[in-house]
Amino acid sequence: CATAAGGWTANSTNPKKQRPMSQIRIIIGREFNERVRKKSFIVSTLLMPVLLLGLMLAPALIMQFSRGETKRIAVIDRSGLVLPQLESDSELAFEATDLPLDRARRELTDRFGILWIGPDPVAQPDDIRLYANASSSISIESNITGQIEKIVENEKLKGYDIENLAQILDEVRTRVTMQTFRNDESQEEDSAARSSAAATVAGFALGMLLYMFLLIYGAMVMQSVIEEKHSRVLEVMVSSVRPFDLMMGKILGIASVAVVQILLWGALVLVAGTVVLPHLLPADVLAGMQAAQGGDAAAAAQLDPALLTALGTAMDAGYIAALLGWLLLFLVGGYLLYSAMFAAVGSSVDNVQDAQQLQTPITIPIILAFLAAMSVMNDPNSAVAFWFSIIPFTSPVVMMTRIPCGIPLWEILLSLVLLYASFVAMVWLAAKIYRVGIFMHGKKPTLRELYKWCRYKY
Repeated sequence: CATAAGGWTANSTNPKKQRPMSQIRIIIGREFNERVRKKSFIVSTLLMPVLLLGLMLAPALIMQFSRGETKRIAVIDRSGLVLPQLESDSELAFEATDLPLDRARRELTDRFGILWIGPDPVAQPDDIRLYANASSSISIESNITGQIEKIVENEKLKGYDIENLAQILDEVRTRVTMQTFRNDESQEEDSAARSSAAATVAGFALGMLLYMFLLIYGAMVMQSVIEEKHSRVLEVMVSSVRPFDLMMGKILGIASVAVVQILLWGALVLVAGTVVLPHLLPADVLAGMQAAQGGDAAAAAQLDPALLTALGTAMDAGYIAALLGWLLLFLVGGYLLYSAMFAAVGSSVDNVQDAQQLQTPITIPIILAFLAAMSVMNDPNSAVAFWFSIIPFTSPVVMMTRIPCGIPLWEILLSLVLLYASFVAMVWLAAKIYRVGIFMHGKKPTLRELYKWCRYKY
C-alpha cells in the first residue's frame, strides 16, 4: 500500500493531472453512457412507475383476493332474535341447525364453525361463542360481532316505543364532507382547497421512490468499484487519474443516470396529469372540478368535494413541477451522501460478500428513514417527522414524504443545507478511505482499520 501510495504521489505531478475537472467530465460521460445505453435502463425506466403503482395497490389487492371461499357457519340461536337477521355474504354463509351444541361440535366438522348465541343477547351480549373447526381471523370475527351488535342495538331501540324509529334514524344519519384550506398560505376567498389524501399518497410515493433510489444506485456505485478493483482496472486508471477524481466521476456519472430517470418520469406525470387525465374524466366531473377551483361551491356540491380536490391536485402542473424540483434536489443530495459511503465500502473490499458487513451500517439509516416516513402520514408536523427530516442521513426520504403536505419553506431549506454540507464532509472522509482501499487486496479491513485510513495525511 505504501508503494502504491508513493506511486500515486509521484504520478500526481503528471501534466495530464493538471486538468481534474476535464478528467471528471470524461469519467462522468463514461459512467453515464455505459448505463443509459443498456436495455436494462430502458426497461427499468418504463417499468418502475408500474412497480410503484403496484406496490401502492398491492395491500388492497391482497385483501381483495385473500378471502378464499365462502365459509359456512352453523348457528344455534337460543334467543330466536339473531339468526333471522344475520346476513350471509361472500365471506360468510349462516345456516340454522337444530342439533344440540355438543352434537353439532362432533358432527358438523364440514362447516367452518358453530356459532352459539345465548338465550338473551340483549341483556347478556357476551354470552356468544364461536367454535371454529379451522383457524379464525379478525375479519371473520369482526363480521359476526358487527352484525350481532347492530341486531342487539335495534332490539334495544324498540324498547323506546317510537314509531318509524328506523326511518327516523336513516333520515337523521348525515355524511359530512369537509374541504381544507391553508390559511397560513392564503386568506383569499378563492384560494384552492388542499387534498390531504392526495398529499399523503404523493408523499408516500415520493418517499418510497427516494428509498429505492438510495439503495439501488448506492449499491450500483459499490458494485462498480468492486468489479473494477477485482479486475485491477483501478490500478491502471489511477496512473493517469487522481483517486479523488475517479471516485467523484463515478459518483456523478451514476447520479446523472438517476436524474435522467426522474426527469423522464416527471415529464410522464406532467403529461398524464395535464393532458391525458382531463380527456379521461367525465364531463360533469371536469365541470364540477373547474367550479370548485373557481370557488363556485353550489355548482360543485353535487359531487364529492374530496374527489374534486384530489383531481385538481393531480392536474395542477405548477404543484407537480414544484414537487419534481424538490425531488431532484433531495435525490441528488441524498444520493451523493450515500454513494460516497458506498464507494468507500466498495474500495475497501474485494467482493460483494465481504461488503455485506460494512454495508449494514449504511443501509440501516435508509430503512429507518422509510419507517419514520410512515408516521408522517399520521402527522407531518410531529416532532419525529421534523427531526428525521432534518437529520441528513434520513432527511431525503422523510422530507420528500412531508413536502406534499405543505410545510414551511425554512424547514425544507434547512434540511437541504445540512444535507449538502454533510455530503461535502462525507466525500472528504470517503476519499481518504478510497485512496487507500483501492490498492488493498486479499484482506477485509475492520472498522478500526478504516478509522486509521481516515487519519492518513496526503
